[in-house]
Amino acid sequence: MSNENRPFFAWPILLIALFAVSSAGAILQSMEEIPPFLRASWRMQGTSIILFPLFLFQILNSNEYKLSLQDVKLIFASSIFLALHFGSWVWSLDNTSLVHSLLFVTSHPIIIVLIMPILGSSVTKSHIFGAFLGVFGAIITFGDIDKGGEVSFIGDFAAFIGAVTVVGYMFIGRHLRSNCKMPVFIYAFPVTLGAGIWLAFSALIFEPISLSDSIPEYKLFGWIDSAWLLWVVYLSVGPGLAGHTGINTVLKWFPPIVVSVILLFEPVIGGLIGWIFTTELTLGFWTLLGGPIMLIGAIIITIEENKKQISHDESIK
Repeated sequence: MSNENRPFFAWPILLIALFAVSSAGAILQSMEEIPPFLRASWRMQGTSIILFPLFLFQILNSNEYKLSLQDVKLIFASSIFLALHFGSWVWSLDNTSLVHSLLFVTSHPIIIVLIMPILGSSVTKSHIFGAFLGVFGAIITFGDIDKGGEVSFIGDFAAFIGAVTVVGYMFIGRHLRSNCKMPVFIYAFPVTLGAGIWLAFSALIFEPISLSDSIPEYKLFGWIDSAWLLWVVYLSVGPGLAGHTGINTVLKWFPPIVVSVILLFEPVIGGLIGWIFTTELTLGFWTLLGGPIMLIGAIIITIEENKKQISHDESIK
């Protein structure tokens, strides 16, 4: 969509979504008593409850939109991508530092560049240079692995898997929201609910939890306990509704690469929120050196993608 046709409130929604999403890492890492897949499932369960009345309203009032079988298949696939994204990312929060987890889970612009040829999009020298800087910066940050035991390769890799899988979630959302004109909550609710179910099954299989455990931290619906209710309510309303639903909303007006790169500043804002929340923030020398290089690479990709978008808009006028 050209800048002329983009509504004025698109950028504020995107920035609010950025701050909301950035706060999730610090909150989820602080809930370390809860196994990671269960923790991620709680997040999806709470958000699904928030989204349900909005979904119901759009279903009853969207007479012009008809859900097709292909749409249902894509929603199903998107829920799997979202579950893989959250499961791997929350697991990484327990196995590496907050900043490293956020750096690698937000590296999806590099992945988008790598799959652009598959999607039939042209890749320029600037795309390649930006992707190279991103990878180079990531390698530099590995210099802090095992320094004090907080940063680990397996934790960083899990966060990177979260970045790979969120690309599928974003592209499906972009297609259904922009090309198929699917209302945002008709998309967001079933995808979020599906992801919560996938994560619940994963928790039951891989973690020591049950449906009826007396300890809420090991109970499938233990988030309704007073000790955790407010935490999950915030994760559902903040990062869930304002954050990810906001992202789904603006995908109708922005290319995925633009949204991806704006969200790349999540490590900076998330690290600051983590410091405010816990008063503890460990940044190694190699992270301080490699992290900004990763961000610069993503910025280069964004500038190049915006140039392509402007040229495309001008060519169809």
